[in-house]
Amino acid sequence: MIISISLSLITVLVLVLIRFIYKAIWLPFRVQRMLRSQGITGPSYKIVHGTTKESMILRLEAMKGPMELSHDIFPKIQPQFYQWMKLYGKNFVTWTGPQPHVVITEPEIAKEILTNREGIFLKIKSRGNVKKLLGDGLVLAEGAKWLKLRKLANHAFYAESLKEMIPAMIASVETMLHNWRQYEGKEIEVFQEFKVMTSEVISRTAFGSSYLEGKNIFDMLTALGFILFKNVDKIRPFEKIWKTRDDVESDRIEQSLRDSAMAILRKREETVITGKSQDYGTDFLGALLRVHHDSDKNNRISVDDVIDECKVFFLAGHETTSSLLSWTFVLLSIHKDWQENARKEVLELFGSHQNPTAEGLPRLKKVSMIINETLRLYSPVTSLVRRGTRRVRLGKYEFPANMEFHIPPLALHRDHEIWGDDAHLFKPERFAEGVAAATRNNPMAFLPFGYGPRTCVGLNFASNEIKIALSMILQRYEFSLSPNYVHFPMSVITTRPQCGVQIVLQPLRL
Repeated sequence: MIISISLSLITVLVLVLIRFIYKAIWLPFRVQRMLRSQGITGPSYKIVHGTTKESMILRLEAMKGPMELSHDIFPKIQPQFYQWMKLYGKNFVTWTGPQPHVVITEPEIAKEILTNREGIFLKIKSRGNVKKLLGDGLVLAEGAKWLKLRKLANHAFYAESLKEMIPAMIASVETMLHNWRQYEGKEIEVFQEFKVMTSEVISRTAFGSSYLEGKNIFDMLTALGFILFKNVDKIRPFEKIWKTRDDVESDRIEQSLRDSAMAILRKREETVITGKSQDYGTDFLGALLRVHHDSDKNNRISVDDVIDECKVFFLAGHETTSSLLSWTFVLLSIHKDWQENARKEVLELFGSHQNPTAEGLPRLKKVSMIINETLRLYSPVTSLVRRGTRRVRLGKYEFPANMEFHIPPLALHRDHEIWGDDAHLFKPERFAEGVAAATRNNPMAFLPFGYGPRTCVGLNFASNEIKIALSMILQRYEFSLSPNYVHFPMSVITTRPQCGVQIVLQPLRL
């Protein structure tokens, strides 16, 4: 009996050891050798942690404190990519444990991956804190499920729907500006102001609720984002059986998120059950609930799908826009000539008292140039990630199956071969003839909202919201950076100002 048990244990240990050697040693070194033979190098693979220790050291060093007032934020936000690009070239390989990642900053290869004509390149499977934050919704779903969710989102944010959302956007900006009256001639921190305003907009337009109703959800999503940021380079071989303090906290937040989202869903369902409403509404939440309750089981989505979509759109609907508005204010506070150019255009179109109109927004050419240049310098998304489902040839390279590809927009947005030697400077005139001319007909050089079939569905929603907010502020105020402003960009969910954006408001004298 004892001998039999001992032999069984030895067999199990041998099998575990063989599996470890195969996955953690043989496969990685085989992939590394294959890539090096084609000229793709990178920091050497280390057993167990890959290159995460080197990455963590570089990131921690970069995050020790603020930076000088420069728009060249790539070394600050992604110091590991910046350093390794200098050492290994435009395309290089890194490792998260035994999982290889090829970082791609060559536009033509990036285009092949994101266009995904043959359906080879999929979103990475959500796991850990990423799954808790985004679930299995539109951002990470694939196949038939993605098509169904994308169709719902497209319908909720099509042209006529966006036009109907404009009064709610204007009302939310008016509420914010009413509060700003007390700060005239004084310093105000606008990042938090924009977070509240954009949260109010997405709550009203997509979910028929108020900021106060959704505030708890926004706070929890942000908290989850910070936990994800803290643990991004940590290798956890035993994470399924041993939980850290962050794991316990993220589990608690995820459950609270679910409870809060369920309360909003049930409130809407209750209006139909009690006869107060004939349907679930015409907004995004209403569209989700109609499909959830569809009489055809094949068309339905689960309640978990509804919750995941709510989380994604609550998150994307305010994080991206609030951060982008904040960076726009930093840039216009520094470059007063462009602030005046934008104001002149707004006043010519809408006067000093008329609110922005659906017809007028597309005519804001200089404002659009400013927004595009802000997106280029302070791209909200810092990495577009895909996984190859099979062996594939890209350009002159051949990659094995299950390779992950990371495309960092911040690197492409600073490619001197495309943008010139002044790529790190704020020059909205680059976009005077449109994005195609600015990128020399290379669309991969400008990726603030992704590219191809997975381009952000909320692109036009965010554009309208930013134009409305910026127009209404420019009609009323001049602004400059406060001496208390500290330049500290960091990436948590989106590229955000870690220390906020302090500006001084002066009422506009016409």
